[in-house]
Amino acid sequence: MKGLDSKEKNAENVWTWRIVVIMTAILSLFLCDVKGQDSIHVDLDKAVQIALSETPTMRIADRDVQIKQLYKKEQIASLFPDVSVAGNYNRTLLKQQMSMDMGGQTMNIKVGRDNTYSLGANLTLPLVMPMLWSNLKLSNMDIDLAVESARSSKIELVNQVKQAFYTYLLAKQSYEVLQRSYSNIEASNQLVTNMFNQGLVSEFEKLRSDVALQNQRPAVTSAAKSTRLAEMRLKVILGMNIDEPVIFEGDLSSYEQEVLNAELPSEETLQLADNSVLRQLELGIQELEQSKKILIGSSCPNLALAGSFQYSGMGDDGGKFSNFPYSYVALSLQVPIISWVSTSFKLKSANLNIENMRDQKMDVERNLRIGAQSYLNDMQQAMENLASDKETMRQAQKAYDIAKKQYEVGMNTWLDLNTAELTLVTAQLTYCQDLYSYLTAKANMDATLGRE
Repeated sequence: MKGLDSKEKNAENVWTWRIVVIMTAILSLFLCDVKGQDSIHVDLDKAVQIALSETPTMRIADRDVQIKQLYKKEQIASLFPDVSVAGNYNRTLLKQQMSMDMGGQTMNIKVGRDNTYSLGANLTLPLVMPMLWSNLKLSNMDIDLAVESARSSKIELVNQVKQAFYTYLLAKQSYEVLQRSYSNIEASNQLVTNMFNQGLVSEFEKLRSDVALQNQRPAVTSAAKSTRLAEMRLKVILGMNIDEPVIFEGDLSSYEQEVLNAELPSEETLQLADNSVLRQLELGIQELEQSKKILIGSSCPNLALAGSFQYSGMGDDGGKFSNFPYSYVALSLQVPIISWVSTSFKLKSANLNIENMRDQKMDVERNLRIGAQSYLNDMQQAMENLASDKETMRQAQKAYDIAKKQYEVGMNTWLDLNTAELTLVTAQLTYCQDLYSYLTAKANMDATLGRE
């Protein structure tokens, strides 16, 4: 009976474990399905949109523009009339005494009242303020500079997203090429093994096939890690969590016709008028010019209107209060005289700063023009290489197919097949590199020319 009971218990335990395993498998499938559903598909255009909306850089740039706009409104408010209201109340604890000589006798008289109050309103209105007007124009320039800086951040961010996206596509497609190569080498190795078992090839040839298969595995593993790293970097640039389930869509081959049919501009038509760096330098020069006007305005006469109305009263406890209104209107004129001495030196320094910035702009423009020409050369070279490398890849694929068939029928050696496989992989990777070189050069060209 005991043996029977133990068998029943073992059977129950087995069924219990089976149920646990089945439930675990079902739960795993459910979680995988949920995870797959939560994954979002992102192409290049959507990646750019996500970066522009989620990256802190753009939010900071937008806030900088708002700060400049608020500062401009603050400058405008300084030109409006300034009205203030003031009130005062005094309670006299010990009145001041005065001594007077009255016919040879000294008389002490207390001065003042127990309670004193005053109410009043003051008005000031700037009429002629050259420095304030110049500051207002400078605020407008600050807004333009902040807007251009935000535009520069946008262009730079879009370029970074494109570079990271193309790098991911290159890593992914290279990994796919190496995976196919590994599958081909694995199939060839199986073929060699079968032929070796049949005594059709030597042990040396089988060993070479085994070694070639083992040597291919690290390359595939490294390519997989590079793809994962490129994906993580792209997510960071997009402002995403690196563990967020995202499927980046696209491949380099889809850009082939765009590259082959592209019409490149000539060197003479390259225009840097929309380059954000040059625009910011030009706005900086204009701000320095306006700063000179502010220096001049600080040494010019200022005219302001002032007015005041005061109402005061005083009286003792229980007594009648005496009330006294008082008001005036005045014009205030300030004419600096000695300040022109220091202003003249400040103007000379401002002129030197302007010349420095103009030279800086000239140097930056030359370097940008050289960079644009370099990107143009890279695009031309990539187009020429792609046209020839595409044909090379087609021929390499055909040569590999022929070599594989010939090896299967014993018309060539494993070394010929391996050489054809290596040639095919090299041609495919070179093809991908050509597309990548063109796309990255074009992205850099667009950023240099200020294209949004």
